Amino acid sequence: MLLTRLERFNRRHPWSHNDHYGPWVARRVAASGARHVLDVGCGTGNLVARLRHRATTVTGLEPDPATARVAAERFAGRSGITVERADFAARDRQRRWDAITLVAVLHHLPLEPTLRELRDSLTPGGRLVVVGCYRDDRSPRLLVDLPAVLANPVVGLLRHPACADAPPPHMTAPTAVASETLAEIRAAAGRELPGARIRRRLFWRYTLVYDAPPGRRD
Repeated sequence: MLLTRLERFNRRHPWSHNDHYGPWVARRVAASGARHVLDVGCGTGNLVARLRHRATTVTGLEPDPATARVAAERFAGRSGITVERADFAARDRQRRWDAITLVAVLHHLPLEPTLRELRDSLTPGGRLVVVGCYRDDRSPRLLVDLPAVLANPVVGLLRHPACADAPPPHMTAPTAVASETLAEIRAAAGRELPGARIRRRLFWRYTLVYDAPPGRRD
């Protein structure tokens, strides 16, 4: 009964768990000194808007046509920003980026092959920053997730005090349920991204930061 009421309240005061980590992602990218950044699954461009102040160029990939159109119109005429209606597989495979970001995207893609391709798409010394979703196999879940369960409606009320009839545009892109556990993600990263730092985070997310071996950036 309590969880049902909380879910109903959260729907009336929607806010993006992904955008919550936007400042954190932008700081990690800036700290790497990246000049050219790729944002995979950029949505309506909220993270792109943060990254554009910290890099020379930002390329956003978004496969959903309606969402990509919103992002493209948002940044039309902005120097250094490119939004492409494409998924990661359709990227320019001849190009390498100083930083690549994915927020709530990796679980849409085949995990291990994608990690390998992300690694190979970085320039020497480049940085991969991921905010991801995972399948929680812990039990009991409610006790472990209690801080997030309690904080979620508070943050929603503060960020979206007026009751909403529908989620905002940046929360309408297609979603998917994560299939890998955090242990499985750690294992795959250990094989493909040696030295990656992975942490479980609040609001049912994890973060991953990987730095490619150093070398000269062209």
